[in-house]
Amino acid sequence: MNNRDTEISMVTFRRMPVYLRCLYEMQDGGKEHVSSVALAKAVFENPSVVKKDLSYVIKNEGKPKVGHKVQDLINDIEEFLGYDNTHDAILVGVGKLGQALLGYTGFDEWGLKIVAGFDVNSEIVGKTINGKDIIHMDEMASEIVKRNIKMAVLTVPQEYAQGIANELIKAGIQAIWNFTPCHLSVPKTVALKNENMASSLAVLSRQLKEILRKEAN
Repeated sequence: MNNRDTEISMVTFRRMPVYLRCLYEMQDGGKEHVSSVALAKAVFENPSVVKKDLSYVIKNEGKPKVGHKVQDLINDIEEFLGYDNTHDAILVGVGKLGQALLGYTGFDEWGLKIVAGFDVNSEIVGKTINGKDIIHMDEMASEIVKRNIKMAVLTVPQEYAQGIANELIKAGIQAIWNFTPCHLSVPKTVALKNENMASSLAVLSRQLKEILRKEAN
């Protein structure tokens, strides 16, 4: 990322994938140009917000009454987010959530490729789930080194999360996507993204409540 990124809020970062998904759909539908106003309408966002967000990433200004080239916007946002670079990752903890994530095909589209899953359950170790080999945890460190893996998705029970995170970091992992409720302690040299489902549900419920309140008035 460049020095502009220090000025960009996390809220803006989170909107970028929404724009990207919408642009993919427009491209699939044969649309070649789009204005920031039209994009804002498509994603149900304020046009001024979308225009400001795009100003952080676009390299070429759009043309009056024509807008931006859809492909150019896709390229610029992909480059900004790093989606043009494929990142191999492992998944640790192949329970119900882990298996669901292993089967999610959308990760490849966003530049994340889960290459293997790790667990201690003898009933699944040695098997292939959703096209991914399930390997015993005892081999995790050696596999990380051998495959030069830098990113891990963590879906283990809460009580094991910190210990396994420590093992991952010791083996060379530099980014952890944490789906556990555990608040992980990691060095500043390790990127950490906590996926707090309870918090996300609370936000979603509040938004739904507000929508229903407006509809009732």
